[in-house]
Amino acid sequence: MDFKDQIKQLCDRSEKLKENLQTEEATKNALIMPFLQALGYDVFNPLEVMPEYTCDIGTKKGEKIDYAILKDGQPIILVECKHWKQDLNLYDNQLLRYFHVSNAKFGILTNGIIYRFYTDLETPNRMDEKPFLEVNFSDLKNNLVEELKKFHKAYFDIENILSSANELKYTSELKAVLNKEFTSPSVEFTKLLAKQVYTGTITSKILDQFTILVKKSIAGLISDTISERLKTALKTETAEQEINVSNESAVDESEQLADNKIQTTDEEIEAYYIVKAILRPHFPCERVVYRDAQTYFAILADDNNRKPICRLYLNSPTNWQIAFVGDDRKETKIKIQSLDEIYNYSDEIIKSAIKYLENNKE
Repeated sequence: MDFKDQIKQLCDRSEKLKENLQTEEATKNALIMPFLQALGYDVFNPLEVMPEYTCDIGTKKGEKIDYAILKDGQPIILVECKHWKQDLNLYDNQLLRYFHVSNAKFGILTNGIIYRFYTDLETPNRMDEKPFLEVNFSDLKNNLVEELKKFHKAYFDIENILSSANELKYTSELKAVLNKEFTSPSVEFTKLLAKQVYTGTITSKILDQFTILVKKSIAGLISDTISERLKTALKTETAEQEINVSNESAVDESEQLADNKIQTTDEEIEAYYIVKAILRPHFPCERVVYRDAQTYFAILADDNNRKPICRLYLNSPTNWQIAFVGDDRKETKIKIQSLDEIYNYSDEIIKSAIKYLENNKE
């Protein structure tokens, strides 16, 4: 399972389990420790992940943070955990104090659903007040998975993370500013735009008028952008369909030209009936057809070349094969000694056919 799939699996896990987690400790065990594992760290090895790591703060001795991820005996990431229902805004100062007295370059504040990543972009050795990265497992953004991956043990590189942290921090803040302005334009923002198109004096009355116009213009621009993207997507899809139809026509024509050279053998017909027998309890047999080509014998759903169930290569008496076409359109061939061996691949045959049944339901 790749990293992206692991993170998506954790998102699903969080949604399923969170209502049953009554304590912070339960949140750590059920949600946060699996996350650290997904990052490639051995949570059961205190030389790699130290629970209850001591961070003495001034005269306060024995202050502990929930986890410290270590490298060569030194902390590189501090992790402060809260119960999944707790508001993280109430606890960032706590992580800041721990960060200040440690050598760690990164801090994570999390409740198992939201993960906030901090560093010291503004003042060296002092944690920034705002995170440079925030990931919400209840609303996972695909582009942020790649940023998370940089914290994986196998890819962890401080300089690489810091090089993107600055951009992440300010782009997220700028997005928040723009979102606020687009939703409710401020006086300054409205004046800035109004001056680009209005040459007169901007009075209170004019400002009120432009506040409404700016809102309408923003809404119209967003709507136009979405419509344009939809049109582009539809054009691309239509072009691809036309190419596919053209390719199918070319294949059909070439097969028709070769028809006079094709001879369907008794073995191929018998193989066809074996496949139908395998599929009978699972797939409508009237939808199962065959097409014989020069090099192979195809068994299809709905008499459609784009819906292959399996292919049989029975032309060479010493090299019989059954083949399956994957979603990537690549063919996997398997050698068989007799037609009876087709039954050995019943699961693959049923799986190939059922996906067309499910597509029809959609």
